[in-house]
Amino acid sequence: MRNRSQGARSKLREYLLRNVGRVFETEELRQAAGNKTEWARRIRELRTEEGYKILTHNDRSDLKPGQYLLEDPKPQPAFARGVSKEVRAYVLDRNGFTCQMCGAPAGETHPYDAARKTRLQIGHIIDKSMGGSDDPENLRAICSVCNEGARNLTLDRPSQRKLLIQIRRATGEDQLAVLRWLASKFPQQIVRFAADAPKKNPAK
Repeated sequence: MRNRSQGARSKLREYLLRNVGRVFETEELRQAAGNKTEWARRIRELRTEEGYKILTHNDRSDLKPGQYLLEDPKPQPAFARGVSKEVRAYVLDRNGFTCQMCGAPAGETHPYDAARKTRLQIGHIIDKSMGGSDDPENLRAICSVCNEGARNLTLDRPSQRKLLIQIRRATGEDQLAVLRWLASKFPQQIVRFAADAPKKNPAK
């Protein structure tokens, strides 16, 4: 089974590289993979494991569902490809399924590129080329838009003081949106804080 899977991936890789910049339909890629039913999985492997920038309608608004486009024949650098599925799931859940650089939530229209939906990846806080590890503590969720400009770049997390300043400057509506987000992310802590809050003396 493994040899057949690898064969389908190789066929797709060669076919895509012969047609860089051309839009492919689902049926065409299935035939290119040798009519293998798992061709879509092989496409995902080419993206996530080998780094080929194969775009779909989630990445570009001019592509329709079921269409694919290899934009660049050169694979992107390794980006946490050796991380297990379990660790990926843990990091995404820990980060609330939002990009840790721009805050965009997975699946929604990207705030800095309205033509793309937010697609999250797992990246290193300290890049491996700079000595970083694959430990969960050195991993974070990052969207494809930020990833394109973040290679080998390590940004400091905003401090509590800076965050509070920004929240205080925000409108009441935005402050409530922050509160709702915090309540959904930390429901148990919110309940405990509310219970521990000092109660005002009843009016006499």
